[in-house]
Formats: sequence, C-alpha cells, structure tokens
Amino acid sequence: MKTRIRIFPSLLLILSFVGIGLALFFFAASPAGASFFAPPAPTQEALWAYAYIPRAAPTVTPLSIPTETLIASPTPIPTLESTPTESPTLEPTATEAPGEMVMEIVENTPTPEYVAVEPGYASDSSYSGSKYILVDISEQHMYVYEGDTLIYSFVASTGMNNATRTGLFHVQSKIPNAYGSTWNIWMPSWLGIYWAGGLENGIHALPILPNGSTLWAGFLGRPVSYGCVVLGSYEAQLLYDWAELGTPVEIRW
Repeated sequence: MKTRIRIFPSLLLILSFVGIGLALFFFAASPAGASFFAPPAPTQEALWAYAYIPRAAPTVTPLSIPTETLIASPTPIPTLESTPTESPTLEPTATEAPGEMVMEIVENTPTPEYVAVEPGYASDSSYSGSKYILVDISEQHMYVYEGDTLIYSFVASTGMNNATRTGLFHVQSKIPNAYGSTWNIWMPSWLGIYWAGGLENGIHALPILPNGSTLWAGFLGRPVSYGCVVLGSYEAQLLYDWAELGTPVEIRW
C-alpha cells in the first residue's frame, strides 16, 4: 500500500513535465511563438547630415523684337474683295475705290415701292407726316423720331474719308433688296436718299456678298462704307418697315 502511494506522486510529476513540454512545443511552433523566440532583427543606424549645394540664378535672355512689331495696329476693315477664306485687307485709299457706295437698278431686280426720280429732284413735296431720321456722323449713330418722340436709336456706319454727304434729304425710294452692280453685292432694306451723278446713295443693311457672307459684320460704329449709311440687318429692316417715301433724312456732324 505504501509503495502505491509513493509511485502515484512520481507519476503525477512525470505527467506534469510531459504536459509542460508539449505546451512549450506547440507554442514554439505557432506564429506567435516564432516571433517570440526569434532573435531581434538588426536595425540600421540612420546616418545623415545637412548638405549645402549652391544653385546658380537662372539667366533670362531678352527677346529681340523689332520696334515696329510692338506698335498695335487697328483691326483692318474688310473690303468688298474680302471672302471668308481670305484675310481682311487694309482700308482702301480714295484712289483705290470709288468715293461713294451707290446703288444701280438693274434688269430683273424686284423693285416694289420704287419711285423713279431724276437727279436733283426729291419726291418729298407731298410728304406731310411727322417722321424724321437723323444721322450723326461724329457719333456714328442714327436717331429715328416720330414727332418729338425718339422711336429708335441705332449704331450706324457712314463712309470712309468723309464720303457720306451731309445735308437734309428725303427717302426717295424703297427697295427690299437692292443690287449694286458696281461691286456685285446685295443691299437689303434699301432706302434711297440722294443721287450721286446717275446713281443713288442711301441707307441699307450690311451688304451680302455673292458667296452669301456678310460684308463689314462686326465693324458697325465706325466708318466702313464708301458713302452709304449702313445699319445692322435687324435694325435696317425695322427702319425700312417704318419709313415712308418722303420721310426727311438729315445727315450732320
């Protein structure tokens, strides 16, 4: 009996050591145990210091630009020879083009409401209305009155080189779309106001070139024509519908 009692504690002690050994074995085999028993990774000492590197200042080479290119020139006014595929040319001198833009009546041109008048004759003797058109060359502007009331105020363009004649005139013809054979252009909303020799000068919308493009678009408000008073297309149509044959037209500075 005493021998059994002595063997039992020894067996318990052996089993305890075996259990502890197994636990240590499984712990060492696990990832946590591997990181625990692994030797620390060597670290690299950070070695650094400030270094001064001189930097040369950038050099700027001035551009060599001719003096004449530094002078801005005004936007050239397209002439009657301009097309959408060509660059606008400079304003023509008085010797390069006729002094006035005038209108000719050609065959097969529709001319409703047209009144045939002779040079030096005005068809205003029977006009008794209160309509009045004022063109101010210095302002490049047109003022349209009915009695004392200002009906319209339009930006306008008159002739280059003072080609637009000043004075008191009258609407002597109305043509929905006049043709200028001298330049092969159409002038919508034509209101003839005076004669220049055997040709008529007047008020009209921006001219239309044979290719369908609009001449002088974007240049209203400065002298561009050869004598006529030019309005925008919409404004010219308003004036054409409003004006009557015989309506006084005053052009002044």
